[in-house]
Amino acid sequence: MEPLNLNFDPFPTLETERLSLRRLELSDAKDYHEIRSDKTVMQYIARPLAQKIDDTIAVIERVHETIKNAEGINWAVSLKNDPKVIGTVGFYRTNHTHYRTEIGYEMRPQHWGKGLMSEAIQAVLNYAFFTMNFHSVEANIDPVNRRSENILVRNNFIKEAHFRENYFFEGRFTDSAIYSLLKSRHLAMTGKLNERILE
Repeated sequence: MEPLNLNFDPFPTLETERLSLRRLELSDAKDYHEIRSDKTVMQYIARPLAQKIDDTIAVIERVHETIKNAEGINWAVSLKNDPKVIGTVGFYRTNHTHYRTEIGYEMRPQHWGKGLMSEAIQAVLNYAFFTMNFHSVEANIDPVNRRSENILVRNNFIKEAHFRENYFFEGRFTDSAIYSLLKSRHLAMTGKLNERILE
């Protein structure tokens, strides 16, 4: 089995029909803060709501450190005709031994229901399986988050487990639902690559 390719220098910019996926920069802090401080976006994401711009800058700096150390990667998602960040998508909690990583994503509510997140997810899944050489990708979501569940199912993820009250955040225990996608299933269900990597 070939080793994982987790070298992100130069950073891989991806394009889809409607989207550009690029490096999240400190100059995006104001736009990204609008996402990280949005209670609707963060409702089912077990991370503290950003209270001030410095909180968001700290998140971006952690993303940069993860990329620098080749531990994971996160893309800023924007429309092709507008550089404003409308969401992010990426991989973290990488298990090198088992060729497995975890996907995470978020998007401004005004862009929900348009298929944009699925479009971004398909692009990064192609990159994960065919460039980074992962064997499987998992997602860990709050089972109450039906919108996220629907996105995963639409992108061919299969539910693997439901853990009861296994996560403690902000004073309460919540359940976790684990979904996964194998490289072989992704290839069988999509049939072809649908994104372009920009040099």
